[in-house]
Amino acid sequence: MTNTDIHSAQPAFTSLKDICLNIFGRIWAVWGLISFVVTFLIIFLPSMVSYAIPGPKGQDYFIAVSRVWMWTWLRMIGCPAMIKGKENFKKGQTYVVVYNHNALLDVPLSAPFIPGGNKTIAKASFAKVPIFGWFYKRGSVPVDRSDNRSRLKSFEDMREVLRNNMHMCIYPEGTRNRTSEPIKPFFDGAFKLAIDTKKEVIPCVIFGTKKAMPANKGFFLLPTKLQMHFLPAVSSEEMKAPALKEKIFTIMRDHYVKGV
Repeated sequence: MTNTDIHSAQPAFTSLKDICLNIFGRIWAVWGLISFVVTFLIIFLPSMVSYAIPGPKGQDYFIAVSRVWMWTWLRMIGCPAMIKGKENFKKGQTYVVVYNHNALLDVPLSAPFIPGGNKTIAKASFAKVPIFGWFYKRGSVPVDRSDNRSRLKSFEDMREVLRNNMHMCIYPEGTRNRTSEPIKPFFDGAFKLAIDTKKEVIPCVIFGTKKAMPANKGFFLLPTKLQMHFLPAVSSEEMKAPALKEKIFTIMRDHYVKGV
């Protein structure tokens, strides 16, 4: 075989490798979906007990059940998560926690591994899914971003979460990052909330979900080691939302680029 033959064969090899990877990723996604549904049905009734427990203790219980579920499911799909920086949550304090957002996998990964009760801002449409919607609403502040009244109500609901001594989790990029940039520009909401409620912000950088569940592939999953890094809290005192937003963005982008 000549050098020309070798070079001409290389693209075919690469293409075959990509095809095999795509086939495996879609088969593994089927396993991911089946295992998600089965494990959810197992923990559903225990999680609903949280509705009978008033106040933050009910949410603490809900998060504890969710943590067991996610710890189990992530290992079943070959995506174990390593959590770093939980010591940045000081006992007796609540925070606005902000995450980068690369994949749908970020959502079930994020909240369960925060120490203590918390809720996540989330799409209102998912709350309408039968059975799952009850679980979803327990762990979230639903918002319809196309409805101004819904957005105003969600802001007040998030204030209430913090007043009830729970953390509020937000994805300031708004939607999954489909760009080539490490992190998309942030919206103001999370930082206005932190300033309005006089809460510190804990940035959290998630690694691995972009590879495990790429945003540009509709139904795809790869076994991938995941990491979540909770970074030191940033004070919102005497800051304006744009300045706080830029400060947090820089911290998270630099940490993401630095890598694990």
